[in-house]
Amino acid sequence: MAKPLLRIQRYFCRKPVRFFSLILLYLTAGSLVFLHSGFVGDSGPGTRGGRDSVVASEAGGRASSSDTRGLGIMSRVFKETRRSGRRFGPRWMRKSGQGGYKTAGRGGDYTSSWNRALKGRNAKDVEDGRARYIGCYVDDTQKRALRGVSFFDYKKMTVFRCQDNCAERGYMYAGLEFGAECFCGHKIQAPNASESECNMECKGERSNMCGGANRLSIYRLELSQESARRYGSAIFKGCFHRPDNVTAALPFSAVIQNMSVDKCVDMCTEREKSLAALAGEQCYCGFPTPLFSLHELEDEDMCLYRCPGEEFESCGNDKFFVVYQTQVQDNRCMDRHFLSARTKQLVALASFPGAGNTWARHLIELATGLYTGSYYFDGSLYNKGFKGERDHWRSGRTICIKTHESGKKEIEAFDSSILMIRNPYKALMAEFNRKYGGHVGFASQAHWRGKEWPEFVKNYAPWWASHTLDWLTYGKNVHVVHFEELKRDLFSHLKAMVQFLGLKVSEDRLLCVEGQKDGNFKRSGLRKLEYDPYTPDMRVNIDELIRTVDAALKKRNMSGVPAEYMPR
Repeated sequence: MAKPLLRIQRYFCRKPVRFFSLILLYLTAGSLVFLHSGFVGDSGPGTRGGRDSVVASEAGGRASSSDTRGLGIMSRVFKETRRSGRRFGPRWMRKSGQGGYKTAGRGGDYTSSWNRALKGRNAKDVEDGRARYIGCYVDDTQKRALRGVSFFDYKKMTVFRCQDNCAERGYMYAGLEFGAECFCGHKIQAPNASESECNMECKGERSNMCGGANRLSIYRLELSQESARRYGSAIFKGCFHRPDNVTAALPFSAVIQNMSVDKCVDMCTEREKSLAALAGEQCYCGFPTPLFSLHELEDEDMCLYRCPGEEFESCGNDKFFVVYQTQVQDNRCMDRHFLSARTKQLVALASFPGAGNTWARHLIELATGLYTGSYYFDGSLYNKGFKGERDHWRSGRTICIKTHESGKKEIEAFDSSILMIRNPYKALMAEFNRKYGGHVGFASQAHWRGKEWPEFVKNYAPWWASHTLDWLTYGKNVHVVHFEELKRDLFSHLKAMVQFLGLKVSEDRLLCVEGQKDGNFKRSGLRKLEYDPYTPDMRVNIDELIRTVDAALKKRNMSGVPAEYMPR
């Protein structure tokens, strides 16, 4: 017995063999732990997985549809239904009575039927600032209650996740079914069900219910005005007066029998035009031009004329057009290139992080057709089309250079600058999200509630003020742009930025930019914190910084910070 043990001891005493043997044992042990955790999470009659199989067997009529979704169980799936159902038009066609929706004379629109069980829910359950709970509704696999896009996640579905995905696509309603399925739509086309039938817990949060078998828990989304005007594939732009020279402004037109928004939008999409204008039974297609710039909105009551083919939509008339933007990309502002001749004049696009610098670069590149550069290198931005990221910032091939730097030496390296300023309360949150979630991602709740946020505000808030003050002090030729004002009036402020860069302004190109101003750099408008992350002490300090910057701007005969910055 002693001899075998002695041999094993000598074996492990050899250093290389001992080293690799220990690694092998470590990897084997790790694999066993991983496999064990997987089996524990997936099996057993008392586990969640066992409960799911019971519910699936109880679903009865859902068996055939669940078979077709078998592959979707292992991954998240987005799909667009073959036809999204009838879309609602502008808001004047949606309001009815007490804020509900008009009931369909045909086809069954049940949106205004408030669920009786709602009376038993407390205020926190009914409304959380992002969405209002409507009730439990019947759903049919052959005729969906919500007929927009759908989203399945059989492991991590939550109410908020469903709401956020539907809001991001501009839908008015989000519905959850079977604990893991999310459906979006513009109107509810099914009757109420008993609240007790929406009894399945969400896969990603057991504290909330996510519908039931053939039952939807539906929420009305509280969207921003801009998001609320998006209808599936088309974006509602407004009611506009007929242009003086309509054939020049909107060169393609056709008469459509039983006109509806869908028919006009589909026709203009096929013709590869970005605008669809409805005028009774006439449909016009084209692009925004100085002849039809979409800058002079009319009162929406002037477009209160029902579509012949859809009683819930408005089609305008021969004097006032209802205009939608299609999914067709306006290519008049998509070409970009480097400067043909290198320039020695270096123009900075300076901002505090989180103040919209990447968005401003996107706008400048579309408006000028020239690449912007960067003081840094960000591979993710290069992959998204900012080809100037790879150039050295002194290369002279780009129209302006992104920088977050401050300090006398760094600022004096530039001959002139566009200085972007944003409300510090918004900028700090945007930069915190970027730092912990990426350019269009979000910081987690753990980061917001942990020590990271207070430490971040303590270090970054003073920098917001010192950054602006340094550029105002050491900058040679500074053009100040406030993020909020650029967002409100993009055309005129972007035009001024292009002129400051010494370039000729193309109005057609600026109008093209307006149609695709967001690019891929906008976070979802719905996903916001459920509480104010700023403490009273934080606000006192930030308010004082705002006053300092405001005074510095006015001292240089510039307009002060926008009114919304100022402490109340």
